[in-house]
Amino acid sequence: MNTDFLDAHQRHWDDAERLFGAQRWANADHLYGLAAECGIKRLMLAFGMPFDAGKNMPAKREDRAHAHAIWTRLESYRSGYGQSTEYALPVQNPFNDWDVSDRYAHQSNFDQGRALVHKNGAATICDLIKKAQREGLLP
Repeated sequence: MNTDFLDAHQRHWDDAERLFGAQRWANADHLYGLAAECGIKRLMLAFGMPFDAGKNMPAKREDRAHAHAIWTRLESYRSGYGQSTEYALPVQNPFNDWDVSDRYAHQSNFDQGRALVHKNGAATICDLIKKAQREGLLP
């Protein structure tokens, strides 16, 4: 299958929102992290991130990271874009305590507060994606 960071961002966000509304904190939390990761990677592509089409993944190893680490990677690409100041992420990374391996954790480790922090972080990315679409940077 071909990588589509934008579609993945949107569907992970949509499903996370449904799960959050149903108070399914663990899976909502996980999907908020994936939504943020995919959205950031789509923005990074728009800002010039090298992509290995043969391997169907970002060319640089450090660009293959998940939400907790990719948050800071956007800065590497954003800084070379002309209108980059309008796409800055908050310095405080809301995914510092998020890890893709949390999918193995018992659901009792998750609560509304934890999920809400990650929801808000993913919403920041959603807003940047919408802005990039309005401005013609993304389809």
